[in-house]
Amino acid sequence: MSDTVTDNPALSRFELDVNGQTVYATYRRRGNVLHIPYVEAPPSLRGTGAAGRLMEGVMAIARAEGLTIVPICGYAANWMHRHREHHDLLAR
Repeated sequence: MSDTVTDNPALSRFELDVNGQTVYATYRRRGNVLHIPYVEAPPSLRGTGAAGRLMEGVMAIARAEGLTIVPICGYAANWMHRHREHHDLLAR
């Protein structure tokens, strides 16, 4: 299983393929700020850590592109709160 998160700009979302199922985070870009309003995992992948792996990939992409993040989605906000190593990516 690959944990490669890809950007799907046509759908404005980051995606992680897990055994043929897609975990994704929708986004809106405003300049260098990435707003994440929604994170979704198929029911069969919930509780497996798939959404967390997606978020790690989103953080890596944001860091590489010099973006900051506004986590609107409750899952994204809670995940970022728990992962202090990514607090520098929070938009101020």
